[in-house]
Amino acid sequence: MERLCNENCNPDMLSPLTLAFVGDGVFDLFVREQLVCQANCSVGKLNKQKVDRVCCQKQANFINKVMPYLTENEELIYKRGRNAHTSHTPKNASSAEYHAATGLETLFGYLYLSGNIERIRELVSISNK
Repeated sequence: MERLCNENCNPDMLSPLTLAFVGDGVFDLFVREQLVCQANCSVGKLNKQKVDRVCCQKQANFINKVMPYLTENEELIYKRGRNAHTSHTPKNASSAEYHAATGLETLFGYLYLSGNIERIRELVSISNK
């Protein structure tokens, strides 16, 4: 599958937080699509389910499940995002959960911009086990 916008982009040249910016949207869209395909219900109910799945705690759980399956390069990208300095302080999550979620978003941004959407699907499948 190709990216939505096929502009020339080298994810290796982007900062971890820029990758996380994209990855946040990728993760969000993936969850929204899953929810819509699973059940036709009110938008309010869908949004409540979406918010529950994209929170820092769930993203931290997600990365913990898939960590043993990451390639060496994927783990390096995740760690770059996890260790990136952010000025944001999480309200409803620990600092560790917030940084783990940022690392996951960085990885998803990198995979998406690399055109590796199939790998995103694989990681989601692993996390659902």
